[in-house]
Amino acid sequence: MSKVKWTKEQEAAIQTKDCNLLVSAAAGSGKTAVLVERIVRRILDEQQPLAVDRLLVVTFTNAAAREMKERIDLALTKCLREDPTNEWLQKQRLLLNKAFISTIHAFCLDLICQNYYRLTLPDGLALDPAFRISDDVESALLKIEVLENLFEEKYKIGEPTFLALVEGLGGEEMTVICGN
Repeated sequence: MSKVKWTKEQEAAIQTKDCNLLVSAAAGSGKTAVLVERIVRRILDEQQPLAVDRLLVVTFTNAAAREMKERIDLALTKCLREDPTNEWLQKQRLLLNKAFISTIHAFCLDLICQNYYRLTLPDGLALDPAFRISDDVESALLKIEVLENLFEEKYKIGEPTFLALVEGLGGEEMTVICGN
């Protein structure tokens, strides 16, 4: 499909079929380009074409997921310019918005949302179907609250190991205020 000169390893990642594939490499090594090429070739495969909405592609950042979708869209658009009546390509381009190309976090969240009723929490509790993921600010506030509660509990108990840790890490300038 492309005119890029791929390394032996990149070409293997692009052409390998009939198995799940993990592509792991250093930043800037061409992972996104390899995965896009792999996806586009699978879509265009004449013997066994694969619909784009049947793929699961996970990345670590939203930016990488967006970039991958954009590159796939550009490649499909280019192919459509060369063959504008190709109904398969037209359909794949439309299905691209439904393709599961996202972060690993979004994939896991989607799995939980679809299967929350199957999950059992400690003590046999069920997951609330209205659960949600906290944002960064809320998570930071929750961590502070948990830490404050933990410190307060350990100070009340007067646990020697904890007090030694605080003394060792706090130095002379540390002031601890506990409220009841």
